[in-house]
Formats: sequence, structure tokens, C-alpha cells
Amino acid sequence: MLALIFMHLSLILLVGFKQSWHYTIIYLFIYCLLMMIQYPGLNYSFLGYGYGMDLLSYGLILLSVWICVLMLLASQSVYKSQYYYKGFIYMILFLLFMLILTFSTMNLFMFYLFFESSLIPTLFLVLGWGYQPERVQAGMYLLFYTLLASLPLLIGIFYVDKMNYSMSFMLLKGEMLVVSSLLYLMMIMAFLVKMPMFLVHLWLPKAHVEAPVSGSMILAGVLLKLGGYGLMRVFSFSYLSGILYNYIWVGVSLIGGCLVSLICLRQTDLKALVAYSSVAHMGLVLGGLMTLNYWGLSGAYTLMIAHGLCSSGLFCLTNINYERLGSRSLIINKGLMNYMPSMALWWFLLSSANMAAPPTINLMGEISLLNSLISWSWGCMITLGLISFLSAAYTLYLFSYTQHGKIYSGLFSIMVGDIREYLLLMLHWLPLNMLLMKGDLVYYWL
Repeated sequence: MLALIFMHLSLILLVGFKQSWHYTIIYLFIYCLLMMIQYPGLNYSFLGYGYGMDLLSYGLILLSVWICVLMLLASQSVYKSQYYYKGFIYMILFLLFMLILTFSTMNLFMFYLFFESSLIPTLFLVLGWGYQPERVQAGMYLLFYTLLASLPLLIGIFYVDKMNYSMSFMLLKGEMLVVSSLLYLMMIMAFLVKMPMFLVHLWLPKAHVEAPVSGSMILAGVLLKLGGYGLMRVFSFSYLSGILYNYIWVGVSLIGGCLVSLICLRQTDLKALVAYSSVAHMGLVLGGLMTLNYWGLSGAYTLMIAHGLCSSGLFCLTNINYERLGSRSLIINKGLMNYMPSMALWWFLLSSANMAAPPTINLMGEISLLNSLISWSWGCMITLGLISFLSAAYTLYLFSYTQHGKIYSGLFSIMVGDIREYLLLMLHWLPLNMLLMKGDLVYYWL
């Protein structure tokens, strides 16, 4: 594991070169290839100096590297404008470094440290390369929502260390500690905000709307998954407390998923619509994860990977339209099938993935989550039916409203995308469908 970490650190040397943008993209693709070759198996591997990798962290590290490559591919406007683009590369590499350390560490305190450190480069991406003056307010929301919920987690970690004389995931796993309700709340609140759970989700749409395309991609693709990953690690040693109290979060996340889906149907901003759809999907993930059964944990993991690719692809499509029309408004982005016919297919493919159509792994994840929640309680069927129906409704609203209708403001010329953009969208869509062929691997990590 240490070899992979040092390999990533060597990337910093590339940024000094003249063609550093292209070198970094090629290097990260090679890094992805090496990660795919070095599959970790079922238990911890690459152990050394407090770092290791099991199947749970392996999938999320690979997703992090993959999304970071695509962030650079999508942010060609930063490179062309020469607006501090080397600083931009540094921010992405630093963020990726923090994410690799977060997912590979086996110590609870080090996990907290890297978990919080990933916030700094994200904040700089929003403030430095965001689009509008409101990005300062969005940055403050992002910072204070996350930090306020994270301080109790730090106290909870030290208490766990005092009671067990260890902060290692490997030693704590299977302890089945019965902790007090206050300690339980302190340990999981930071992760609920990060996911984000309904009622503490307001920072996400603000951060998405003001962030550049790369910021939106990493937020939707990886940073939301930090919450789910943290919950899976914490529940490995506080399983009994989860059984006592988790029904609260299942209820909040499922009802919240229905309400956020309705909010999606009245959005007029493309980015805000995709951002709110992330909250709805993460509500379903959180509900399944909180049931703490086999179907729920496996389905949550699958849907986290699927949502990371699908939502990131939709943000890329939104940015492609924004670069050409100068607006993200649904009213102005009408009739795109006439204006950019070559992109209509990609809108359809990624929109169908967003509503969990076969053969994407979104479907596999959602079926698994439906199984877990209905076996947990039959009462969930009403909210699950509403979430599934409204998910299809707002995705169809997004697709039909943007692709059909009369073209606004008299645009008659037909635009085609760059080869770079088609490659970018293909690299989002292809893993969504190819991973279904090895979907059985997900059900082995427990």
C-alpha cells in the first residue's frame, strides 16, 4: 500500500513540466490500470505502516482515482484559460492523496484526520474556480456544516480508545460494543451530514451549484461516499447500538427521499436538479445501510459506486451545455436535441442509469436495498414505491425538458461535441454497465 502512496506522491514532480496537464492524465490512467491488476482479494492486503486495503476500500479508492482523471478531462476550460491551472492540478492531486489515505488507513483517528483534510482542497476548488460570487457563502456552508458535526466524532473516537485501548479497525471489528445513545450519536452524526441525510443536506445543493464542474464531480462521485464508508466502519464495532436506534434514521432517510424527489420536480437549474437527486439516492443508501443486514450493506456499497459514476456523468453533461449556452436554466436549455443531436444519446443513457434501468449496476444496488428494507419492515413499501416512482419522474422531467421543445433565443446552428467530451462520457457510462458482469464480487466483502 505504501508503494501505491509513494507512486501518487511522485505525481507532484510532473506538475513542473510544460505539458503537466496531459502528463498527469496519462499517469493517473496508468495508476488506475495498476490498481485493477492488484486486486486485493477478500481480506486486508498490502498491509504496512498502518495502511491496508480490503474490498470495501479498494472499490472506493479505484473510484476516487477514476473520478479524478475524469475531473481533469472535464476541466479543459481551466487549462485553455491558463487560470492558475497548475494550482488546479495540485488541488486535485492533494484531494486524491487525502482520499487514498482515508480509504486505506486502518486506524480510527487517522481516518478522522484524513476525512477532515479532504475538506480543504474541496473548499479551495469551490472558492478558487467557482462561477459566481455566491461561492463564498456556499464554501461557508460546506465548511461549517461538516466541521460542526465532526467535532463530537473526535471526542467519541478518544472515548472508544480509552475504553478499548485500541483504535485499529481490525482489532475493534466484532467487539459489538454496547455504547450509550449520546456516544452513538456523536460517532455517526459527522457521517450523516457528509452523506448527506435529509434535514442536514442544505450545504450540498449550494456547494454543487457554485462549484466548478470538477468540484461537483468529486463531491457527487466520492465525497458523499465518505459518509457511507465511515458508517460501515463504525457499525463494525457498534452493531448492537445500531440495532437499538437505527430505526430513527431509516424513517428520516426514506421520508426525506420522497420529499427531496418532489423538490427535484420544481427545480429550474440543471445543476440543482442533479444535486437534489443525489440527496434522494443517498437517502435510499442510508436507509438500506441502517438496516445492518447483508442485503442492505451490499446494496448500499453497490449503489454508492453506481451513483458516483452516474451523477458525475450528469454533471459533465450539464457543464457541456453550460459552456455552449452560458446558462444552466432549464428554460434556456430547451430543445437540445435540435441544437446538439449527438449529445441526446448520452443524456438518454445517463438519465436511464439515474433511474436504475438495466443493465446498469444502479439496478442491482436498488434491488438489493429494496430487499433489505422490505425484509426489515413491510411499512417501508409505501415510501420505497414513492421514491422509485418519483426518481423516474424527475429524471424524465430532466431529460424531456432539456431535449424536447422549441429552441430558446433563436439558436439554429447545430453543435457537435469534442472527441474529449465523448471519451469523458463513455468513461462514465461504460463502467456502469461493465461492472454488472462482476457484480457477485460485491456480495463477498462481508
